[in-house]
Amino acid sequence: MQPLSQTNIGDTCTIKWMFGVPEVLETMKKLDIREGSTIHVIQKCRDWLIIGANNRRLAVGNEVADRIQV
Repeated sequence: MQPLSQTNIGDTCTIKWMFGVPEVLETMKKLDIREGSTIHVIQKCRDWLIIGANNRRLAVGNEVADRIQV
């Protein structure tokens, strides 16, 4: 397992667990991104990354991505 922030562009991963601010977790769950979801890393920058899941795209800061284990 590793933090989502440590993955590479093009990686496809399954979320093993995630924790953090309840509001952020609730927003992700509303987008159907939760434990067991498969996500695709589309783009990375120094401070953020863009992931794709369920035909949706989401920009995630590294401070959030560090709390998502894949």
